[in-house]
Amino acid sequence: MKTTDVVIVGGGPNGLLMACELALAGVRPVVLERLPERNTSPKANGLVGRVVQVLDYRGLYERFSRRTEPPTPIPYFQFGALFLDMSAWDGNALYALPVPQYRMEELLEQRAHELGVEIRRGHEVTALRQDAEGVTVDVRGPDGSYRLTAGFLVGADGGHSAIRKQAGIGFPGITDKSFVGLSGQVTIHPPVAVPGTGELEVPGLGRLWPATFTRTENGVFSYGMFQPGVYRVAVFEWDRPPVEDRAFTPVEDLREAVNRVLGADVPMSDSADGQGPPPVRNTDGINSRLADRYRQGRVFLVGDAAHVQSGVGGPGLNLGMQDVINLAWKLAADVNGWAPEGLLDTYQSERRPAAERVIMSSRAQTALLSPGPNITALREVFTELLGDQSNVRRVSNLMSGADVRYDMRSDGPAHPITGGWMPDLALSTETGPTRVAGLMHAARPILLDLAGRADLVEAASDWADRVDVVTATCEDRPADAVLIRPDGYVAWAAAPDASSGADALRQALRTWFGLPIQTASLTGADRR
Repeated sequence: MKTTDVVIVGGGPNGLLMACELALAGVRPVVLERLPERNTSPKANGLVGRVVQVLDYRGLYERFSRRTEPPTPIPYFQFGALFLDMSAWDGNALYALPVPQYRMEELLEQRAHELGVEIRRGHEVTALRQDAEGVTVDVRGPDGSYRLTAGFLVGADGGHSAIRKQAGIGFPGITDKSFVGLSGQVTIHPPVAVPGTGELEVPGLGRLWPATFTRTENGVFSYGMFQPGVYRVAVFEWDRPPVEDRAFTPVEDLREAVNRVLGADVPMSDSADGQGPPPVRNTDGINSRLADRYRQGRVFLVGDAAHVQSGVGGPGLNLGMQDVINLAWKLAADVNGWAPEGLLDTYQSERRPAAERVIMSSRAQTALLSPGPNITALREVFTELLGDQSNVRRVSNLMSGADVRYDMRSDGPAHPITGGWMPDLALSTETGPTRVAGLMHAARPILLDLAGRADLVEAASDWADRVDVVTATCEDRPADAVLIRPDGYVAWAAAPDASSGADALRQALRTWFGLPIQTASLTGADRR
């Protein structure tokens, strides 16, 4: 007998977001986190890419950003420390949101508790077994060991995932040990820290900007500012001996590495944020690895448990949190009894190729950061190519994840927006103005009727228990109607002024959201 619907192993951003998504869909998750307390050591220092819109589509962006207006794309960014200017064209999907990972986890945990999610800290999975009916895990907790059973298990336990290993899922890839890195949260004082700007004035180099990479012949330096005077600093050096394996590296080691790379002294000290001296993390090379499968029976992997790569360009959480929103609604569909055949298998077919592209991008950027005259020549070629805005757009879309399009398995010709992310249109409805993002807060499928198509509204009525219908108008509508999956991607769209489409809509509804109400009730189908 099940004791919960889904066990989530790992209480980081991906595991907590998974819990929120499942709870929104009426599914009972339990989160098991090995650590007894939230980890406040410096890790990710922000979000880059489509994931910022994901937060907006769940009503979480305001919490994360402390702003009430919708997110806006960033006009400039870097690819391997090469400048990208996206200020002159529409359709830029590259967003950025500076927020430290420990703060992300705090906010997602708050949301999970609001939704009634049970989070068990200090609970470690020691073994798992599965059969056709469910998954059983043995857990060691603060009060002893116990057993937990569920319909599914999601491994969100990081790059060293115990769940991946226990499920027997391979993790092939490479380890590049040509460089070492140090990063930490430190205090930098004027005159190097330029008051009120977040910028640094480094003797001999001039003005440096946050969230950018500075490449020299000795290595790479980057930083971000979390509050006035407090910075997250990272430095990478090639052809250096491995960093001594210490849990807490002195800040002085980080300062010396920064000075070697920049050729100038940047005075720094332990961060004065009231939390005590933070650890300086050391990195001995970079892993680029991809799970050979994302699913083993009733066990699924998300985030770093499924893929690891260089952090250059900030791809990790952008990739992992989109894994989560792709998988969560599909698991919920199965738990709630309406998942069509093969739905759960689309998680791997949709998300693994996205990870392959991110790994390719991160390895390319790491190569472009490397020292040496050959790399400098390569960078000059790339700089010329990025003088063409069409190439800038392609690179920007690669970094943001906007180039991801899913096969929506339609028989006939598909509308151009099918398979892509649903744009955040400004809408007028009977109840007042809203945005597409506002409609998506409940994480339910939506048929958005933009042309008063009564035939399409009628066709969708047989799925009324799981698909919401919203009638609205907007300027320059992209389609007469759009069927939006809970993850924000377009499953089907009707061409403007098309006279038909009800049959094609029904096919799309069956493909993604199962049998209609009457058929499902007659068959009692449970397609797990």
